[in-house]
Amino acid sequence: MRQVLRSKIHRATVTEANPDYVGSITIDQELMESVGLWPGEKVLVASVDTGQRLETYTLKGDSGSGVICLNGAAAKLIKKGEIVIIIGFEITDKPVRSKTVIVNSDNKIEELIES
Repeated sequence: MRQVLRSKIHRATVTEANPDYVGSITIDQELMESVGLWPGEKVLVASVDTGQRLETYTLKGDSGSGVICLNGAAAKLIKKGEIVIIIGFEITDKPVRSKTVIVNSDNKIEELIES
């Protein structure tokens, strides 16, 4: 079995950071669906600005809102305004077609890449 890239939201802007929430990352539902992420799915979040990386789970945000909100302890590591890459993996013994969305500064999809 291998852990391979399945989903990536590339260069999203963090719109909120809420350390008082119980944890996770809230992501615009449209972005989640475009790359096949599920609510509650484990993701790796990497800050382009600082290099900080963390693992958390996803929460569905309002569709079309552009929300990318780091919650709980994650909000102490990655702040509002930072650029992040959000990555979902799959554990499988077969090749996986990955989906990547490249977003603009408002977290709107500019390009969908399937490989």
